[in-house]
Amino acid sequence: MTIQIDDISPLSIESDSFLPTEFGNFRIRVFVGPDGKEHSTLYIGDISNPSNTPLIRIHSECLTGDAFGSLKCDCGPQLQSAMRRIQDEGCGAIVYLRQEGRNIGLYSKIQAYALQDQGHDTLDANLLLGLPADGRTYDIAAEMLKDLGVSRIRLMTNNPLKINGLIENGINVEQRLEHVAGISNFNSQYLATKGTRMGHLLDLD
Repeated sequence: MTIQIDDISPLSIESDSFLPTEFGNFRIRVFVGPDGKEHSTLYIGDISNPSNTPLIRIHSECLTGDAFGSLKCDCGPQLQSAMRRIQDEGCGAIVYLRQEGRNIGLYSKIQAYALQDQGHDTLDANLLLGLPADGRTYDIAAEMLKDLGVSRIRLMTNNPLKINGLIENGINVEQRLEHVAGISNFNSQYLATKGTRMGHLLDLD
């Protein structure tokens, strides 16, 4: 039987497609959360094979770092490093969450930047705005991994909250891999605050 293009309903097509990048070829899948936010996964390899423990990066959206190349943070270099590492590994995924500015939103994030310009660190800037130090959650990330058929992972992170958030939502984190990239004079204080005041596992020496 020959299927005509007119016979295919657009509503039957999964939001999952081939995505070539400068770091290599991925597939991209989009997941819509209960709040309507669209999150995505970039993945390669036989990721759902139960004999594999894929390499995973949970990455929260950072417009200034990921798209504009801001040096105030390490987000852009971390994302690029994760893409390279997963390509080298041959099996893994980046879970990209729409949680801009540790989930305070872009408007508030730039307000916090303005306070940082006045000398406040990233933690105090959020608190002065009446916002949480880190408002991110990882239940959606766990559901996205399960959607890919993944239940146990090796996680690239320096943030214990990500590990705990995934474990609490049914993902077995078998190994943590340090993930440091993009250190500069512009973000050294930002990273120091993560380590000394927010509990991140960072060895900046």
